[in-house]
Amino acid sequence: MFNLKKLKFLQFLISQKPLKGQQSDKGQGDKRHGLTANLKRNITILKDNLGTSGDIVYHEFTMGTEGRPDASLIYVDGLVNKTVINEFIINPLMLESRSVSEKCGIFPNYNIDVIKNTLISVGGIEKVSTFEELTDSCLSGDTVLLINGLTEGLVISTRGWQTRGVTEPDTEAVVRGPREGFTETLRTNTALIRRRIKSTNLTIETFTIGQQTKTDVAVVYIKGIVNPGLVKEIKKRLKSINTDAILESGYIEQYIEDAPFSPFSTIGNSERPDSVAAKILEGRAAIIVDGTPMVLTVPLLFIESFQSAEDYYSRPYYVSIVRILRFVSFFISIFGPGVYVALVSFHQELIPTPLLITFAAARAGTPFPAVVEAIIMGIAFEILREAGIRLPRPVGTAISIVGALVIGEAVVSAGLISASMVIVVALTAIASFVVPPQADVGGIARVSMVFLGGTLGAFGLMIGFLGGLIHLCTLRSFGTPYMSPLAPLKPLDWKDVVIRFPLWTMITRPSSMGWNNPQRQEIAMMPAPPQDGEESGPAQK
Repeated sequence: MFNLKKLKFLQFLISQKPLKGQQSDKGQGDKRHGLTANLKRNITILKDNLGTSGDIVYHEFTMGTEGRPDASLIYVDGLVNKTVINEFIINPLMLESRSVSEKCGIFPNYNIDVIKNTLISVGGIEKVSTFEELTDSCLSGDTVLLINGLTEGLVISTRGWQTRGVTEPDTEAVVRGPREGFTETLRTNTALIRRRIKSTNLTIETFTIGQQTKTDVAVVYIKGIVNPGLVKEIKKRLKSINTDAILESGYIEQYIEDAPFSPFSTIGNSERPDSVAAKILEGRAAIIVDGTPMVLTVPLLFIESFQSAEDYYSRPYYVSIVRILRFVSFFISIFGPGVYVALVSFHQELIPTPLLITFAAARAGTPFPAVVEAIIMGIAFEILREAGIRLPRPVGTAISIVGALVIGEAVVSAGLISASMVIVVALTAIASFVVPPQADVGGIARVSMVFLGGTLGAFGLMIGFLGGLIHLCTLRSFGTPYMSPLAPLKPLDWKDVVIRFPLWTMITRPSSMGWNNPQRQEIAMMPAPPQDGEESGPAQK
């Protein structure tokens, strides 16, 4: 009984206390109420809402000649295109309104519709009547027009801040393929996708998330291909986010993922428009966040980490070999140090005698056991990698190369670490860069395998492998099995797992994604030489 009363009391306190970053209802009355007919009062209320920041401009002027109504433009300096404001808003309102008023009789019986449709030659104009709408629009980069005597204002689209141009993404470089990458501007990113998918079914829905940042977030999908339940679930999770700030797509990812305690990410990300467009065409949905070039895609499958955009631009034979190498490199990066430690510490009989003698000679005089050596070298490698990433690019490259050479040679010469351990760690480090999406997970799994191999030998490695495999099979990404099409088994989808089949064999979309519209091309698409009697070129004499 006491606990029930205490719970009700806590619920009452929470209901009375506003969330962090929110203001209480007290003091919000003017912000939520409608505009008045008094321009001075409207500007005073807006100044109370927007604050006294120096970058907020209040440009007051008179429309036309003397005796005409006063007006005011409010915008944030740095977020607007001043050329548009001067030439297409201020100039018509101050100068051209005189001739228009004589022809149309705007003054003194003017109204907001005539001004919107007759004087301002800017696309994207909306009428608003509340201070909340005016405040949000102004802080988003639009320009607000208020006119004395009118209880409605105009929000004019004049966004024009400095942006980074479309360049080649550094994180997903390819030899063959487009050189375009997403930027930090939402509309630029949606345009890059629209250029590749010129379909009337391509749908872009925009949300605003973050009480303080009010970040624009767009969900992109194709009607008729995407699972409607997937879109509904994405909207539900996005609308449930109630936080102060969304500064990057990683914020969104951590709020909507299926397994927050798993080291494996269940939401994909990419900086390449062609990769995102291809995933949308398979039945996935993309989440674009304003202010970041990283676009999220859901659902995510484990095998996507081993696929590259370039795989589909080249012929399938060499691509299949490279993809097998990616899988092999992934296993080496995780199990390499652990297998070496287990063999040296517990299973020397499995090592060929000449190689065992070499290992023994290399380890002669080293003061630490193999498991400690592996941990020390692993930490040293992570320090060098982090230094190479954070330092300026020219300096970082030099630090990584020189540091690896100098430290590796020094520790071997000093007898602290065996030469064979340096080789194993170096091979593991190189292999970890082959599959960048799993590099972070690989570091955690590598340390775990070193401990298991150093304490339990091969039995510990088998426990770690089976435990990781079971964990992967239990994961879901927005309801889709993470290990599909391997678990559950879907042989029809194996055309793009380990071996990449020719494109003309990929008749259907992945069954776990595009079940709503499974067929994506005709069946008889295999190329063939011309039949006898058919001309394939200029007629031969």
